[in-house]
Amino acid sequence: MKIISNGVEYHIEIKGEGEPLLLLHGFTGNLKTWLPLVQILESKYRFIMVDLIGHGKTDSPEDYKRYSMEKAAKDLKNILETIDVKKTNVLGYSMGGRLALSFARSYPEYVERLILESASPGLRTEEERSIRQESDRKLAGRILEKGIADFIDYWESIPLFESQKNLPLQKKLEIRRQRLLNSETGLAGSLQGMGTGSQPSWWDQLQHIDFPVLLVTGELDQKFCNIADQMKNDIKNCEWIIIKGAGHAIHVEVVEKFGKIVSEFLQRYKGGEMNGN
Repeated sequence: MKIISNGVEYHIEIKGEGEPLLLLHGFTGNLKTWLPLVQILESKYRFIMVDLIGHGKTDSPEDYKRYSMEKAAKDLKNILETIDVKKTNVLGYSMGGRLALSFARSYPEYVERLILESASPGLRTEEERSIRQESDRKLAGRILEKGIADFIDYWESIPLFESQKNLPLQKKLEIRRQRLLNSETGLAGSLQGMGTGSQPSWWDQLQHIDFPVLLVTGELDQKFCNIADQMKNDIKNCEWIIIKGAGHAIHVEVVEKFGKIVSEFLQRYKGGEMNGN
């Protein structure tokens, strides 16, 4: 399905039956990264999968400012309006988690429950954001200069994805093929427009979140465990689960366990209230 939002053509797929669950993938990913999870849970939920701007089959505008977190969040609102979804659960991973949180703070009336996998509210200070923006600007330049294959080689080697080296060879090749389908323009624009340094910081907004929130991090991903540890203290109705033996991409590394956690959380807070307590 194609949906145009503010001049950008988005690629959307909808699968399953039941209450809606919007799925937002990470940087270099696309909606297909969610298919193993969908296969496990599609009898319970109506999955709305989106190729985010600059990724997959969605457009990759030249102007990186079109990729801003605020504009991407508004695109999600437009997509939900187009498919007549007035309220949804939202699950975001990494970059998609930052977008999920941005969407939830910008348009809370659309959110039933929020699940953040290996995600953050951004950087706290202007100095941190400035340093990160410069780093992302240089990395975007490298992508445009040296091409997608060179960047994916680099991206797969960073410590954040160390635990993925333990995946079966076929799975690793599948992830690499999917990453290589992205464009230089799209990834460079995404880095500069909706990178951690460019997005708003939501740290001082966490206390205003009223709906149930689940934070999921991998035991081997210490950076994001530390971030979740801080987030849980600021969010009123929040659970945090650490997955033993998993790294950053939990839904890839231990999909069945991740699916069980997601489903149990959504059932526990069905209707916005905790069941059984």
